[in-house]
Amino acid sequence: MTQHAADTAFASQPPGSASSAPRRTSHVPRVLTAAMPRYVAKRLGQSALAVFLTLTTVFVLIRMAPGDPAYSMAGPLATTDDLARIRADMGLDQSVFTQYLLYLRGLLHLDLGTSYSFQAPAFDVVLARLPYTITLAVSAIVLTTLVSIPLGVWMARRADTRRELGANVVTIAGQSMPDFWTGLMLITLFAVLIPVFPAAGFTTWSSLVLPTVTVAVLQIALISRMVRREMVGAFSSPYMTVARARGVSERELIWRYALRNSAIPVLTALGTRFASMLNGVVVVEVVFAWPGVGSLVVRALETRDYPLIQATVLVTAVLAVLVQLVVDLCYPLLDPRVRLGKGTNK
Repeated sequence: MTQHAADTAFASQPPGSASSAPRRTSHVPRVLTAAMPRYVAKRLGQSALAVFLTLTTVFVLIRMAPGDPAYSMAGPLATTDDLARIRADMGLDQSVFTQYLLYLRGLLHLDLGTSYSFQAPAFDVVLARLPYTITLAVSAIVLTTLVSIPLGVWMARRADTRRELGANVVTIAGQSMPDFWTGLMLITLFAVLIPVFPAAGFTTWSSLVLPTVTVAVLQIALISRMVRREMVGAFSSPYMTVARARGVSERELIWRYALRNSAIPVLTALGTRFASMLNGVVVVEVVFAWPGVGSLVVRALETRDYPLIQATVLVTAVLAVLVQLVVDLCYPLLDPRVRLGKGTNK
């Protein structure tokens, strides 16, 4: 390819391609300022509807599930009169429709009732546990990002080589190991055989290490393989060939062009995984006796604690939709072809 042909091909790339990166920044402010308010309002409306439908579904399903909260509270020696009195105190003696109306009225005031297990407002119980889950989720997603993206780039640069084969074996093993098994192995190794970190609970910041690694192992395996796939596709794109012909350095090709054009699917995956972590990493929290939302859900389900289950679902659902909204708003910053509310390819 001659220099003239390279210049012509380079100039003919679409505005969103990495080869025309210097023209990206001029479009982003206009896109964001023009479309963001309407798009945010629309997404907030959709999110509110999604949260409402989720809460309604959970309300119906937990009342259809077998088990009696009154029996769980009273114990096996309770009489019929005791059960009737407890049901009346809990409001379970009313029809399901009446309970639903009372639930909606309380929801408008963020009053989700009193937890049967803790004898405290359910919403306050969840908020007290939420910081622990957020701390674990943030530390896990940060570790995942710092490890998986460089690892994925390294695998892509060495695609179809023996080194990349070895890395593939490691990532497949990471995907294959269940969270509870990884957690137990880490506890056995680093809390029992080599007592470096606490085995359970949250006493010091060192207690965060083993749960974080346990959560991140699977995520690193998944995200690194995605980065590898996206980067391999980017390396074979025509704009990369043209950029090389213009003398762009290999480092800039990887980190500025290829990675930036692969960023949207990777960001989407990271946002989705982070939202699921905020919903409570149930298995990991139980294994490490972590005082977060996940272990709280297990206890609420065991005791048929309806208010606590509903409060947990409300808080985690709101966090999940907010994370997804933030991820969507980041798309135009990565690719100016994205127009908020009009899809990713326009």
